[in-house]
Amino acid sequence: MLKYFDSHAHYIDERFLEDRDELLLSLNKEGNLDYIMNVGYDLESSRQVIELSDKYDFCYSVIGVHPHDADDVNNETYDVLRKLSTHRKVMAIGETGLDYHYDNSDREKQKTEFANHLELAKELKLPVVIHSRDATKDTLDIVLPRENTGVFHCFAGSVETAKTVLNKGYYVSFSGTVTYKNATNLKEVAKFVPSDMFLIETDCPYLAPVPVRGERNTSFNLKYIVEELACLRGDTPENIARLSLENAKRLFGV
Repeated sequence: MLKYFDSHAHYIDERFLEDRDELLLSLNKEGNLDYIMNVGYDLESSRQVIELSDKYDFCYSVIGVHPHDADDVNNETYDVLRKLSTHRKVMAIGETGLDYHYDNSDREKQKTEFANHLELAKELKLPVVIHSRDATKDTLDIVLPRENTGVFHCFAGSVETAKTVLNKGYYVSFSGTVTYKNATNLKEVAKFVPSDMFLIETDCPYLAPVPVRGERNTSFNLKYIVEELACLRGDTPENIARLSLENAKRLFGV
């Protein structure tokens, strides 16, 4: 039986408001979800993912401020994150990084707070969950000189970028985008990533894979990502699910 670890989900999103509890219980019992890493994007959502992890044994938490909200970050933000990090089911800092696609926050401020999140993670001895969109050079300029562990979530970079972050010891995580027909570069990345350095994620409710693209995403759809990776790598879905689960457990320490 396949067992799954969804390494990046947002079940605190309002799109799960009406059926969250029913869905999570169903995922655990019927969907073979052994672990779900719920990811915060600001202080309030970071509190909420912790509350969810208190309620469900198979849910764990990542806390931090998304680059979209970097303009709102100050010293007090990090004081709160330090306090929240003492919870036993907080396993990483994030999601943090740079997003130049939407530019919701000033780019220099994004870079400053990304670096600060990395320093916080190092201080707390936690891995980081990195969001990088249309900002590869600046992301690498900040990441490479520092000694952190973590994962590039929803990886969307080139083969060369993947090699660079893998050589630094970061994992790469594949979402539903790897199933998209035009994801040529990403499919090439999926073919060569070492078997002990990749994770899988839904980023739900976003990025539903083919054949349910455009719908609300849930962890039930991990099977489509696993099937695509198995096809690309010449492997079995069972082994892809097993490897990704083992890799995520190793990274997050669960």
